[in-house]
Parts: sequence; structure tokens; C-alpha cells
Amino acid sequence: MQNIRSLFIALAGITVFAAMALFTVSVTLAVGAILTVLMAARAISLRMKPAPVRAKAKTNGQREMRIWNDGRGTIIDL
Repeated sequence: MQNIRSLFIALAGITVFAAMALFTVSVTLAVGAILTVLMAARAISLRMKPAPVRAKAKTNGQREMRIWNDGRGTIIDL
């Protein structure tokens, strides 16, 4: 009877230990996945920059003046 009780307590301890280890691993993987998604989203959002807007000025037979915005400021090419 003592042997069966010791075996049951040992199996219960191993089961609890395995459950705690599995819980720890799953929480670690979940936190890692969340951090990976956040880092990827930040990297993608930093890469997205506005496209330059180009506009043509109307002139009377003169050389065409070019004006565009490169995202940092307006550039006027005379």
C-alpha cells in the first residue's frame, strides 16, 4: 500500500511539473510572437514614406520650371 501511494505521489508531481513547464514554454512563445509582430509592424511603417508629388508650372514660352516635393520640403528647379 505504501508503494502504491508513493508511486501515485511521484506521478502527480511529475504531471504538475510537466504542466508548469508546458505553461511556461507556451507563455514564452506567445510573448515572443507578439514582440515579433510589433517589431515587424514598426519596421514596415518606418519604410513607408510619401511618394514625391510633382507639379508643372505654366510658363509663356520660357523654359519649364520644375517644382516637386520630396517629402522633406519643396524643391523648385529654375
